[in-house]
Amino acid sequence: MLAFIQVLTSGIAIGCVYGLVALSFVLIYKATETVSFMQGDLLMLGAFAALALHLGLGWPLWLAAPVAVAAAGALGAALERLALRRAIGQPHLVAVLLTFGLGMMMRGGVASVPAAAQDTYRLPFAADTVAFGPLVLASSHLWVVGATFLLAGALAAFFHHTRTGRVLRACSEDARTAALLGWPVARMHTLAWALGAAVAAVAGLLLAPVTFVHLNMGFIALKAFPAAVLGGLTSLPGALLGGVFLGVVEAVAGLVLPEGVKDMVPYALLLLALLLFPQGLGAGRAARASV
Repeated sequence: MLAFIQVLTSGIAIGCVYGLVALSFVLIYKATETVSFMQGDLLMLGAFAALALHLGLGWPLWLAAPVAVAAAGALGAALERLALRRAIGQPHLVAVLLTFGLGMMMRGGVASVPAAAQDTYRLPFAADTVAFGPLVLASSHLWVVGATFLLAGALAAFFHHTRTGRVLRACSEDARTAALLGWPVARMHTLAWALGAAVAAVAGLLLAPVTFVHLNMGFIALKAFPAAVLGGLTSLPGALLGGVFLGVVEAVAGLVLPEGVKDMVPYALLLLALLLFPQGLGAGRAARASV
């Protein structure tokens, strides 16, 4: 039972990371109807940026982390202004290829630094364990879960209790009507890309103490994308819950099924969900309320 609880906690923690990356997918898709395939690279870049500020420049981690997240958000906004905005009105494949190419450029830029390409690192926080009687849990897992809930609460407050958040929601629901009302749709698109990049960077920082900071850590987005699809690509709560669900199922599958089978679980569940619920599990909720 103790082993099962430890595996379950690990699954929830990695599922929270899946959920945050899925949130970044949904934030962008909901506002711009574009699937961004550079979210995993933004995740990796955010973790390496914090690592460079902390180890390279000697900044304290409590300062390096938010600066890295802010830098990722600024990068997302700049890429939208300079390149991605040109894909508006073009076939969807244009935006997909643009984001894929930009992601490869980010990956190549990091790979050009020998220390980043050849070594793995671990951000030095939440490295201890926490004991609850005979139950011992990794503090990094608890940190990830707690930080995810805080970020989800902050995003909910932003979308429901700030004017900018409400305008972004309105532009996401109906950009044409929002433009007729005089709301700044283009700026809201830029904000959506910035938020998506920042959330991906946060996911990278939370993943860093669970695994290691390395060039391939962004591949986790390939497992987070099914979580976004399970939520219908339009529901922020659906994306987060889909990520946690996939993380738990994957962890339990790794415990009870043969080695390697757990890596098939997200895609098997995705195929099953698309067959049963073509619009996504979160589509019904999204149709009733704007999130």
